[in-house]
Amino acid sequence: MYMLKKNGQVVFGVVVSLLLLVFIAFITSAKLPLQTIYIIFLIAPLVFIITFLNTDVALIILIFSMLLSPELKIAEIPQRVVVMRVDDILLIVVFFSWLAKMAINKRLGLLRRTPINLLIIAYISVCLLSTGIGIFVGHIQPSKSFFYILKYAEYFMLYFLVINNIRNKKQIKTFMTAFFIVCGITCTYAMVTLGKFERATAPFEGICGEPNTLGAYLILLIAMCIGFILYSPLSTWRFSSGALACLTVITFLFTLSRGSYLGFVFMYLAIIVLNKRKRLVLIGMLILAIFILPVILPSRVTGRITETFVPGKVYRPLGRRIVVDESTSARIESWSTVFEKWKKRPILGYGVTGVGFLDTQYPRVLGEVGVVGFFIFVWLMVTIFRHGLYVFNNTEDDWARGLTLGFLAGFVGLLIHAFSASTFIIVRIMEPFWFFAAIVMVLPRVVKMKSPEREMTIDAT
Repeated sequence: MYMLKKNGQVVFGVVVSLLLLVFIAFITSAKLPLQTIYIIFLIAPLVFIITFLNTDVALIILIFSMLLSPELKIAEIPQRVVVMRVDDILLIVVFFSWLAKMAINKRLGLLRRTPINLLIIAYISVCLLSTGIGIFVGHIQPSKSFFYILKYAEYFMLYFLVINNIRNKKQIKTFMTAFFIVCGITCTYAMVTLGKFERATAPFEGICGEPNTLGAYLILLIAMCIGFILYSPLSTWRFSSGALACLTVITFLFTLSRGSYLGFVFMYLAIIVLNKRKRLVLIGMLILAIFILPVILPSRVTGRITETFVPGKVYRPLGRRIVVDESTSARIESWSTVFEKWKKRPILGYGVTGVGFLDTQYPRVLGEVGVVGFFIFVWLMVTIFRHGLYVFNNTEDDWARGLTLGFLAGFVGLLIHAFSASTFIIVRIMEPFWFFAAIVMVLPRVVKMKSPEREMTIDAT
């Protein structure tokens, strides 16, 4: 056993060294702007040292950088400029530092087991395999797919980083406080700059902004607030969550994101269905909102919703005639185009970016990684939800139950949002999502449960 652990540390040391060499080679060989290189080499050593000394501080820095970090242009590909955010750099550096820390400190062990570890590895493997085939047969260019696969890997890096570093409930509360502070800053910025950008958007998103991205992020945070309002035994958490919920809802409305509005509706319905506490109050608020909101909502919001059904293109699903605007019809047409392409390569698809730019999640997954990858993706989503539901129904800690309810409801909202956007590959949505997913996965280790968790073990893999 000792030799196995010792060999494991050696292997991790070698892996860390190789990864660092690849990262340095990429930085030096890529035609990055001089400003970007300066930022990388100024920030990276400092963050590496901070992570090595105190990983919790590094994770808090990551939380603040998720929504409050600028973009750095690194490349251009057809239809899109490839950008790297400061939080991308921070996450990679923190992950490398954490691996080095594990390699040196034998007591830290290797990766903790969770129900989705193998599914994550399987999904990344399919992405690599299908993309490799796509490059070999000439469907895609390596430069196009590299950055997107790197993004996918980053989310999973964050997940593994968090599950291995959470030890107690106090840590989780600290992280959630940081998330709430960042959300408050983001919403304040969005409202202050509303006249300038016309639609609410997060900091450092350029002139046009990404209101659809902000909308999905706020769905997740609003759900968290509602969960704590319903279940937290501490008045400070209930009050702060209520105050933040008011600010986030107002900001959310001014994103004018129809996909986010639809996701919000399903998020709220999920809270009613999953939760028994104050269910009648929640239903009453929903009924009241149906009658009052059309009257009190700003005309910009109601106009944005009604735009969906202005004369455009006619569809007849199940024999019913539906007229939608150009934006909605473009998404529907993209589904049809991907399905036609997918029929030619149904098993493994065309590889990451192989079906071109597609602003909707599910056909994108199907087109890129085929039936195999789509099945693993769905299995991954189902497993995350099932585990969250297990924690919600079996934890005896009300604060943890509120957190889990918020995550589950927000997750439902994101699944609906993904019909109108590539939700599960967008950095500013996925970094908070995978951080919360990691917290929910390890909750049975740090809070009291009604029954033992069968799917997880304390032993390190």
